[in-house]
Amino acid sequence: MIKLRTFLMIAFSAFIILLVVILSIIMGRHSSREIEGEIGHSLSGIAFQMSDKLDHFMWARAGEIELITSLETLKQTERPGDIRHLLEQLKTSFPSFSWIGYLDAEGTVIASTDRILEGNNIAERPVFKEGIKGEFIGDVHEAVLLAKLLPNPSGEPLQFVDISMPVKGADGQPIGVLAAHLSWEWSKEVQRTILAPQLKHFRGLELFIVSKSDNTVLLGPEEMVGRPLPLDSVKQAQEGRNGWDLVTWPDGQRYLTGYSHGDGYLNYEGLGWTVLVRQPEAVALAPVQELKNYFIIAGAIATIFFAFLGSLLAERISRPIRGLTEAADQLRAGDEVDIPQYRTFQDIYSLSTSLRSLVDSLSKTESALGNMKALAHRDQLTGLPNRVALEGYLEDTLPGIDPAKGKLAFMYIDLDGFKTVNDSLGHQAGDLLLQKVAQRLDSIRQPGGLAVRLGGDEFLFISPASPSIEEARIETERLANELIAQLNQPFVIELQMVTIGCSIGAAFYPDHGAHPNQIIQAADDCLYRSKQAGKNRVTFAETPAE
Repeated sequence: MIKLRTFLMIAFSAFIILLVVILSIIMGRHSSREIEGEIGHSLSGIAFQMSDKLDHFMWARAGEIELITSLETLKQTERPGDIRHLLEQLKTSFPSFSWIGYLDAEGTVIASTDRILEGNNIAERPVFKEGIKGEFIGDVHEAVLLAKLLPNPSGEPLQFVDISMPVKGADGQPIGVLAAHLSWEWSKEVQRTILAPQLKHFRGLELFIVSKSDNTVLLGPEEMVGRPLPLDSVKQAQEGRNGWDLVTWPDGQRYLTGYSHGDGYLNYEGLGWTVLVRQPEAVALAPVQELKNYFIIAGAIATIFFAFLGSLLAERISRPIRGLTEAADQLRAGDEVDIPQYRTFQDIYSLSTSLRSLVDSLSKTESALGNMKALAHRDQLTGLPNRVALEGYLEDTLPGIDPAKGKLAFMYIDLDGFKTVNDSLGHQAGDLLLQKVAQRLDSIRQPGGLAVRLGGDEFLFISPASPSIEEARIETERLANELIAQLNQPFVIELQMVTIGCSIGAAFYPDHGAHPNQIIQAADDCLYRSKQAGKNRVTFAETPAE
């Protein structure tokens, strides 16, 4: 028959081996999914940064052209030299403008940078035909008239993005068109600024810009520029989604691909460009394989260690039984021997159980007191401070506010689209979404500020601000836009990508009231105005001086 010591050693070792193997498999798979998701979200974030920078750049350039059209210089067509000087100054200040020209109402260029095309009529070009009607921003195209007139050290085909706007006279009728060609080279510079820092962490990254009209590659590896890119990721991005996926590309290789859609910036509607960032699967998921190897090695080491530990434990458990067996054998042989009393396990067990029970009772009592105090000041769902904590914060903070040294910005926040998520995915998903929103709000909270859940999907965000109302509004608007940008980022809720927005109303203490409820009410009123104005924006309360 098998000995008890041997049985215990085998049973304990088998249990430990099985447990380590199961835990290694579960942890390995879970960690692999987490790492893959983190890398995918990082690529999606890079794509979003690129699309955002592209739209911001185009918005800024269009704004500069719009600003120039309002100058009196452009309305004095009898002084082309002054107009040319103004255009040269703009081109010098912003080298991304390859050519800027001023056309009369018939489409003749009367002044331009470097005098290029002056005297030529380009009335049939879209830059005039569309620009005379209103603001026109054309997609990327190769140069036609300017190909031989502009310097081109690289020898590669010149590509431009057109911007043109009408110049209106005193009667409000167009008297000419201000047209500009943006060199597509600026997009490569934006690409370098985005990718250069990421290459330290992500090897083999490649970035693509795809046009909306025909899905051709506008920017990317040289051999792919100008070719169509038939990918589901492009379709998903054009549907307004930002995300990532493991995709098989036309070259037959699989890439972890992040995608984002350029939907414009402020009043600039955008050209609908899709930005893709890809990384070869083998490179992107190399950390996953390394993690699996690590779990295999760690599991093997843990198995050996716990098997050895099990043998020691089996020896200690079986020792009293062996002692009793030896004593019985001696008695059977007729020897005189005292039966040993092994009280070790029972005594230690009783003592440890009593002590553990006592300590556990004390710990639970102290923990319960602490939890009761914490629960009184924390929202049970999100963990954020609640109204009770808000009142305590205001009692401690408001008496020390010196209007000459600073003020407090109150931002009333309401989530846009939360009800849709709650209705479509269920209250459990809604609760999880609120928890993740709370985490993002708390991560942005300034020192001395407070993020509070008021109830439902409404939050109050309080932050210190400068004493000057102008500076305070600038600071608070920057912070509010950061809050909006963070909450616009997709959430992963029950393995689904969820996108929401937020509307914000802002007011300042003590500018908008001497009592906190007045400030909060003013911010709430502004929130309602943000909702009416189209949501996903911030609206400030007007001060008496305004």
